[in-house]
Amino acid sequence: MEIELIVLDVDGCMTDGSIIYSSDDEIKSFNVKDGLAIASWIKLKKKVAIITGRKSSVVQQRANELGVHYLYQGEGNKDIKLKEIAQKEGLELKQIAVIGDDLNDFKMLSLAGLSFTPADSTTFIHDVVDVILNTSGGKGAIREMIEYIVKKDNLERDFLELWK
Repeated sequence: MEIELIVLDVDGCMTDGSIIYSSDDEIKSFNVKDGLAIASWIKLKKKVAIITGRKSSVVQQRANELGVHYLYQGEGNKDIKLKEIAQKEGLELKQIAVIGDDLNDFKMLSLAGLSFTPADSTTFIHDVVDVILNTSGGKGAIREMIEYIVKKDNLERDFLELWK
């Protein structure tokens, strides 16, 4: 069964986990390669959700830029939101892939049909995930995750055709 939805954690997955404060807001650095992969995933008519424990206007801005379908910030129970999205979309959990890097992602990762963690994640969740990526958070881990899924689901041709 193909993956239809990817669920992304922000700090430590979409970013390197650094939080820089300015007088106005947080500053976060997002990887452009991750962004292109997310945009490509959406062009394949697939869905994207971001579920994060923190709140930041820059995350809202990035989600809007990319066309993310679901954004939940300030979530303490990521697993509950994951189940809600699955129900809204009419998906089985095995059709959902998740990436997370720390203990607050544990339950969400445990539910997913396919789970990933960046190379620099806490080792405590290594036993619960299916794939430990070679790339660190904020350095292309989301791109590596999406390329893994595209290859697993035999979507390489469609994925590459988007840009030819």
